[in-house]
Amino acid sequence: MRKGAPWTDKALDAVIAVILIVVTAVTIYPFLNVLALSFNDSTDSVRGGISIFPRDFTWENYKVIFSFSGLVTGFKISALRTIVGTALGLVSASMLAFTLARPDFQGRKFVSVFLAITMYVSAGLIPVYLLIKDLHLMGTFAVYILPGLVSAFNVFVIRSFIDGIPYALQESAKIDGANDFTIYWRVILPMTTPALATIALFLAVGQWNSWFDTYLYNATSPHLTTLQYELTKVLQSTTSGNNGDYRSANMTQVLSSVSPESVKMAITIVVTVPILVVYPFLQRYFVQGMTLGAVKG
Repeated sequence: MRKGAPWTDKALDAVIAVILIVVTAVTIYPFLNVLALSFNDSTDSVRGGISIFPRDFTWENYKVIFSFSGLVTGFKISALRTIVGTALGLVSASMLAFTLARPDFQGRKFVSVFLAITMYVSAGLIPVYLLIKDLHLMGTFAVYILPGLVSAFNVFVIRSFIDGIPYALQESAKIDGANDFTIYWRVILPMTTPALATIALFLAVGQWNSWFDTYLYNATSPHLTTLQYELTKVLQSTTSGNNGDYRSANMTQVLSSVSPESVKMAITIVVTVPILVVYPFLQRYFVQGMTLGAVKG
């Protein structure tokens, strides 16, 4: 609140502060409620009335999750595909965006239209599956990376940011003897950090949360399983009561003490926390990157 400001300004500041507090509370409450339910005894949770603190604290819901085999391998593969997929996705999108942003590239209109069409037209699940099979990507780690290596949306976001950078900077670098790759690496990339951070967050979340491609292409390859796919099987096992090959010595006793709803809450926390840890480091870039292109000088 500004010191010495008229009472109308102070009242407006107070109203804005109250609105922000309410919005923040409404945003945070569901996550805290899920966290509380994940740590609460499943039998007690059936009674309802859980807010942001567990009423009957227990680790049983998480014991069920981490008692299943395959989670360690799934976590490693998910982390690896997130790192590799994000890095390669950023490089491919930024290089293509840099090319399309150059006025001396004769084919940029055709390529831009072609990319735009891919955002609205899709062949469908079966043709994509057959294509992946014909390319011999089934049962390989590359199936997590190559199909989504270039995203038209990501390219257009980065290109929009590059369009706001004076082209004279590239011309000046050329006069100093820089080639195209040097301009891309030492001029464009450092100046597009907000856009790259925004796209990196999109790519990382998409790679981390993906599980359907594992189900389609690598379901018979346990060494290429992902954390999300394994947690999906955990949820199915607790729901049906049949955990198949995932049963450990004391698994029957553990399963009898939890409910599918409690396990679902615990799974939500397990898959959400890694992204929440990364997000604060990208937040300031994310806000700027999302507003790029809103104001053109």
